[in-house]
Amino acid sequence: MKHFIPILLLSLSFVGVSAHEQYELKSGWQCQNTKQVTVTGEQLSQSEFLLNGWTPATVPGTVLTTMLNNKEVPDPFYGMNDKKIPDIYYTGRDYYTYWFVKDFQETQAKSNDQVYLNFRGVNYACYIFLNGKKVNSQRQSGMYLRQSYNVTSLLAKDGNNRLAVIVYPVDPVGDPNGGQGGDGRIAKNLSHQYAVGWDWIQPIRDRNTGIWDKVTIEKTHGVSLKNPHVITVVPGKRDPEGKQQEPAIIKATIEVENPQAKPIRGTVEYTIDGQTVKQPVVLAASGTTEVKLPDLTLKNPKLWWPNMYGEHPLYDLIYRFVATDGKVLDDTDLKVGVREITHAWNEHTRSMQFAVNGQKIFIKGGNWIISDAMLRFSPERYDAEIRFHRDMNLNLIRIWGGALIERPEFYDACDRYGMLVFQDFWFSGDCNGRWVDPMKKEDQWTRRQYPDDHALSLISMADMIKMVRNHPSLAIWCGGNEIPPPADILIPLQDSLLPKLDGTRCFFKYSNADSMSYNSIGGNGDGPYTIQDPKAFWSYRTFPFNSEVGSVGTGDAESLERFLPQENRIIPDYKQNKIDSVWDYHKDIGYGNFIAPYGNPKNIKEFGDIAQLVNFDQYRALAEGFSAHSWDWYTGFIIWKTQNPWTALRGQMYDYYLDVNACLYGLRNGSEALHVMCNPVDGMTMIVNNTFRSYHDMMLKTSFIDIDGKEIPANDMIVEISPTSAQQYFPLKTDMDKQRAKKGAFLKMQIIDAQQNLMSENIYWLPDLTGNYSGLQHMKKANVAVTARKVSSNTIEVKIANPFGNPLAFFNRVSLVDSATGKRVMPVFYDNNYVSVLSGSEKTIHLDYAGNINGKVTVEGWNVPKQTIDIQK
Repeated sequence: MKHFIPILLLSLSFVGVSAHEQYELKSGWQCQNTKQVTVTGEQLSQSEFLLNGWTPATVPGTVLTTMLNNKEVPDPFYGMNDKKIPDIYYTGRDYYTYWFVKDFQETQAKSNDQVYLNFRGVNYACYIFLNGKKVNSQRQSGMYLRQSYNVTSLLAKDGNNRLAVIVYPVDPVGDPNGGQGGDGRIAKNLSHQYAVGWDWIQPIRDRNTGIWDKVTIEKTHGVSLKNPHVITVVPGKRDPEGKQQEPAIIKATIEVENPQAKPIRGTVEYTIDGQTVKQPVVLAASGTTEVKLPDLTLKNPKLWWPNMYGEHPLYDLIYRFVATDGKVLDDTDLKVGVREITHAWNEHTRSMQFAVNGQKIFIKGGNWIISDAMLRFSPERYDAEIRFHRDMNLNLIRIWGGALIERPEFYDACDRYGMLVFQDFWFSGDCNGRWVDPMKKEDQWTRRQYPDDHALSLISMADMIKMVRNHPSLAIWCGGNEIPPPADILIPLQDSLLPKLDGTRCFFKYSNADSMSYNSIGGNGDGPYTIQDPKAFWSYRTFPFNSEVGSVGTGDAESLERFLPQENRIIPDYKQNKIDSVWDYHKDIGYGNFIAPYGNPKNIKEFGDIAQLVNFDQYRALAEGFSAHSWDWYTGFIIWKTQNPWTALRGQMYDYYLDVNACLYGLRNGSEALHVMCNPVDGMTMIVNNTFRSYHDMMLKTSFIDIDGKEIPANDMIVEISPTSAQQYFPLKTDMDKQRAKKGAFLKMQIIDAQQNLMSENIYWLPDLTGNYSGLQHMKKANVAVTARKVSSNTIEVKIANPFGNPLAFFNRVSLVDSATGKRVMPVFYDNNYVSVLSGSEKTIHLDYAGNINGKVTVEGWNVPKQTIDIQK
């Protein structure tokens, strides 16, 4: 990224000595509906024009975000407030067409210095005016296209500048008729399709019209470095540990713009790990030159690995353009992860498999829609969400095609946490014509040619590829969700744009293409999406690299209360299909008959607690079932889905407010790098090893725990397991059926190394032979001892001790809460949660948070009364 110099936006003047300076035009924007503005853009952008009665605007943001922040509309994520907000389909586009104005200080450039005005995202089209002049002679269109304008000659002599931007919504806006993407016509634009509604979200009423991403001012000393490109080559098969005997190769190019009317001589150079590479150049006048630098041999490289397979170090790389007089005219920097990702067809599974630095990896992924449906993005939220995915023990995130190419800050977080990215382009089977759909306005053949402007699609694709291609986390490009783009977009994309602009990553024409995962069982190549018997994840053979498979994800009572009004906190009756209207509006997909075996909940608190047991069981089983068949049936899976961009009641490991639920920890348990587990179908014990090392001289220990807490040994065995494999050991089904017969029981599984260290633990709760958890419904209370103490400025250690003679202290939720309100602090990162503590033992949980918090810790379990604990310093 370019060097960012933090500057007070009230006094926007360049300071410091960097050859390249940048600041964001973020605060102080004002807006007005175009119906209320009677002057031209030329008049409006003159600083002496008075903005009487204008409204504070949120930039980056949307019209609806501005309205919400000014309390002109209710929170659309609460209850059914969304229905109270006028939809653009009924109001007409003028209702959400707005002027945005920003005054800022910037002196005129000196000598050959150049000043640029940059827009990183406008939805959908705009004209830009600065100091009484139109900046763009042609209307800027397309949500997925950055724009940069040289405004050196347009700056005011006195330094008082005014920027005015008129933003037009998409056209057509689409009918929010309840279909996937409404009537589908939103896809005639180059914009995100979910904004007209989907089966997991209600419509965004302004279709996210606005200056939705950053606006920045840049200044250089005569030339501008643009679109750097770094490729890392890592020959051979590497190990994450120890010194790398073989070097890596760095290949680098960069574009250099010379806006001056004369050629410029100089040197393009970059520095990484203390080494500098140089290339002399002559820049043609008034043009842009792509410069290829000599390859660099990087000795003993610190290699970047996906989560759970190794560390993810990043190098600082700095490009410079140095003139013949030694003056640095521009510079730019980026983070580089040294890795090479390759792919190969697995003939056995009939799916694609991936390798990083020569080592094959089993893909465990989650589908991502967007961080916030109203585009309220921040580096802090990105960091929290990607960290949650790291904590799920996943190694890949797929960005679904009905949304966008994510922002660079998203990829920055993925780089830090070792999360590979599977990136779709902006097409979907629903809107773009894969299926007959009576909800769509136009027929399949017409929809197959969406969007209307194919040339804009290719220009936007090229720009977005350049924006994110340097991130080590980016692993896969995909033409679209469940359908490829039209042929005259697809062919240039795969045969020209990607080879020229990237050329290092796997490309799938669409997300469930046979070239990714051969569909031998019919259907769409995705799913199932709803709640399942945990046994099904083990026994039903689905698609060999399933791009979308998932289940439920409702949070507990505290999560539900954040967006469900009191009168709507009604327990669903799934047997009679009686669902409260607000639950239905927030896309509840239901728990079917999976709540009843735990008893009949009397209130929303009991319902939420039982739902967490089901959640944990669902996602542990999903991860275990796929991992058990790794390299035999499967080369990977991607969960639909792991997060929600609004307050939905389905498919999420944490809610919109970043409050975790048991889905996250069931998935974390089932996706451990080294994991012990039991097949619920045949009772076979197994270990899965998703690391590159072998394990020897481990003991696999199994026992049963009855409802009263008595432990009954089952079988112990010295075991070993080879790298990236799943291994069976001994069956337990007969013992399982015997122990659970009357009231159910717990199965405890552990792996212990030769030094008696616990390497993996898994505790299953088993129903009785009728399929009910009758024992759980009558468990004795376990009064545990809990302590909490700060071990660093933002880390708390919680210990839960369960005295001898107690039953198992089952399924304990640990929470950091605000001392004044008693409500959870969010986000908080727990290294484990929903934990069970054996009689006579202790569990330790660490939790991390940001900021200064006056908090306490609560612990509450299935049979553990709630405790609130002071935090010891």
